[in-house]
Amino acid sequence: MYEKYFSLRELPFNLTPDPRFLYTHPSCQEAFATLCYGVENRKGIVVITGAAGTGKTTLIKLFMEKAAQRVRAACILDPHLTFIELLQCALDAFGVTQLSGDRVSLMQQFRDYLLEQRSHDHRVALLLDESQDIQDEVLEELRLISDLEHAGDKLVQLVLAGQSEFELRLEQPRFDQLRQRVTLRSHLEPLGEEEIAPYIDFRLRTAGYSERSLFQHAAIHRIGYFSKGIPRLINVICDHALLIACATSSERIGAEIID
Repeated sequence: MYEKYFSLRELPFNLTPDPRFLYTHPSCQEAFATLCYGVENRKGIVVITGAAGTGKTTLIKLFMEKAAQRVRAACILDPHLTFIELLQCALDAFGVTQLSGDRVSLMQQFRDYLLEQRSHDHRVALLLDESQDIQDEVLEELRLISDLEHAGDKLVQLVLAGQSEFELRLEQPRFDQLRQRVTLRSHLEPLGEEEIAPYIDFRLRTAGYSERSLFQHAAIHRIGYFSKGIPRLINVICDHALLIACATSSERIGAEIID
């Protein structure tokens, strides 16, 4: 509705994860580097955590787009799958056809695929989003997958991305063995106060905006206060603010619109 009013090519604060709009602040850069390093160097299990809305899913999508040619990656977005369903989804994403319906046969198909990829010096990465909601028994099965090796090399790199409480869940005694196999961790932090204005400006520029800053300093301060630096909440606030500004024929957005 407001794209024409502000001369935008597209909506700048859409909630759909889009790597083009990923603002790479230091915490994001560290998490992405950790993810790439863990997969490229066959480190086993990598855990990426962060509060809801800090950009974990977008980070995963960026990795899927930017992964090296020798990386074969599959992402599972549904955390409520059984282990058999998870294996079937993963194998299907990797392009394996004629899937079996029982656990033993699926595991053999999965291992065969991993060995084939290793023979071509490919890395295989299985990324699971919303890991805090994965069933306990499935997490235990994932530990067994992470143990698949050949000639001392890990055959599959697991990336578990979840909300902050996932770290606390891994501290439970029943997950001691899984936790011991986690070799790399990174935590996505909310944006700092000084990062909010560049974040907003980056998304506006990516969407085609080329004029002076739309948001006054006082508005930026209020956005930081209400959003606590969570990118998803910043997007919601800014989207509504642009709509109000358009409806009231305002050229810039002040604190009163944010309030």
